[in-house]
Amino acid sequence: MKLEKYTQQDVEKLVLELNTESSGWIIEDGKLTKQYRFNDFNTAFGFMTMSAIYAEKVNHHPEWFNVYNKVTVQLITHDVSGISYKDADLARKMDSYANGLI
Repeated sequence: MKLEKYTQQDVEKLVLELNTESSGWIIEDGKLTKQYRFNDFNTAFGFMTMSAIYAEKVNHHPEWFNVYNKVTVQLITHDVSGISYKDADLARKMDSYANGLI
C-alpha cells in the first residue's frame, strides 16, 4: 500500500469510525489523539508495552505520555506530515489492547 496523507474528509471519517468502535479519539494539533485511563500504573504500562512491541513490528511509533494510570497517545505519520493508514492501523490495535485490559 502506498503511503499517502489522508485528506481532511478521510481524517473526519476515520475519527467517526474509531469512535464507533471505541471512544475518545479527537484531532489535536493535527494528530490523532486519545487519552486512555486504566485501573493502575501496571495496567497502563502493560498497555504501553504491548503497543510498543506492535509499533516496532510495523515501524510506526506513537508519541505518548504516561502519568500513573493515564496514557495520552498522539499519532501522526511524519513521512507524509499528516495522518495516514499507519495511524489508523495503530489506533485500532491500541484500542484492541486497551479493551482487553480495561
